[in-house]
Amino acid sequence: MMRLLHIIRSLSPDHGGPADSVSMFAAAHQRAGNEVEVATLDDAGDVYTTPPGCEVHPLGRGIGGYHYNPEMRRWLRANAQRFDGVIINGVWQYHTLAARHVLAGRQPYVVFAHGALDPYFRHRYPLKHLKKLVYWTLFEQKNLSLAQAVCFTSEEEMRVAAEGFPRRDFKTVVIPYGSIGPSGDKEALRQSFLAACPAVAGKNYLLFLGRLHPKKGCDILLEAFAQAAPPELDLVMVGPDAVGLRAALESQAARLGITQRVHWTGALRGSPKWGALYGAEAFILPSHQENFGIAVADALACGTIAAISDKVNIAGEVSRDGAAFVEPDTLDGTIRLIQRLVSLTEPERHTMRKHARDCYERRYSLHNAADEVYRALGLMSR
Repeated sequence: MMRLLHIIRSLSPDHGGPADSVSMFAAAHQRAGNEVEVATLDDAGDVYTTPPGCEVHPLGRGIGGYHYNPEMRRWLRANAQRFDGVIINGVWQYHTLAARHVLAGRQPYVVFAHGALDPYFRHRYPLKHLKKLVYWTLFEQKNLSLAQAVCFTSEEEMRVAAEGFPRRDFKTVVIPYGSIGPSGDKEALRQSFLAACPAVAGKNYLLFLGRLHPKKGCDILLEAFAQAAPPELDLVMVGPDAVGLRAALESQAARLGITQRVHWTGALRGSPKWGALYGAEAFILPSHQENFGIAVADALACGTIAAISDKVNIAGEVSRDGAAFVEPDTLDGTIRLIQRLVSLTEPERHTMRKHARDCYERRYSLHNAADEVYRALGLMSR
C-alpha cells in the first residue's frame, strides 16, 4: 500500500474540472489499494465535495488571486513525510510554489497543469499573460522543472502548451483523465434527473453540462439552438453559474424566443447528473478551450453521443472513434453540430451510441490511471 497526497487550491465544484479530477484519481488510487489524502486552500466551512474515502485538510483561503497562505507550507513540512508521492493540481497559485519549496529533492511530486498553459488564455487575457510571463521566469518554470513530471491529459494539451511559454526544460507525460462512470439502474437515474428538472419529462433534449462561463461557448450554443433545433427539441443547461453569466444568457434566450425550451438546473452531481446524460439525445459542448473535457468522458460512459468543438483537446480521438461530431467553436460550427445531430437516423444513432461506450471503455475508464500516475512519480505500482 502507498499513501498519496493531492494538493489543490480548492475542491469547490465551481472551479471546474480540477476538483473533479482529484475525485476521479483518488477513486482510481483507492481501487489499487492505496490511501489518499487531500490538502486544499479552502476554509473549513466552505462547501465542496469530499472525495469518498479521503481525508481532506482545508488549510484556509489565501490572500488575493494568488491565494497566498503560509499555512500550506507549514502543513507540508509537518506532514509530507507521511506520503510516498504528491500530486499537485494546478499552476499559477501559491500551493504549487509551497509544495516545491518543501518537496523538491526530498519527495517525488508531479504537477497536473489542468489546461492552464493553454495559449487560449494568452489571446483571451493578453495583459494577464504578460504578468504570467514574469511569474514564469521567476517561479513557475522552476516549480515544474523540479517535478518528476508535468502531466497533461491529452497529446493535444501537451502540444499547445509549448506555444505559450519559453524554455520548457521539464519532463512531460500524458496521463488521460477519464470518468468513474455511472452506477445504478439507468431508469432510476433518469427519474432522479426528472425530479430535479420535471419540465423536460416526456421531451427530447440536448444537454450542456459544465460551468456557465464565457470559454464554454454558452452564448453561441443558445444562438445556434434557436436557429437550427426543431421545435420539438429542448435544451437543458446543467452547471454552476461560475461568473454570474446566467442572467445574461437567460436574457439572450428571451430575445431569441426560446425561453420555454431552455431549462436551467444549476449544478447537478451524482445520480441526477448521470440521469441527465442517459436521457439526453446528445451532449453538446461548443467550448473555446478545454484541456480535456471530463464531461465528454462522462457522456461517453453513458453511451451518449457527443457534439463538441474542435477546441476540446480530445476531439480528434473521439471523432476518430466515431463517438462524436466535431466542428469549429463558432456559431456556424455549432449550427452544423445541431444539424448533424437532428439528421441522424435511428440506426446511425444506435451505432454512435455503441461507439461512444466503446471509446469510453478503451480510453477513459480510468482502469490504468493509477499505474500511470505511479510511473510518473517514479513509484512502483503495488
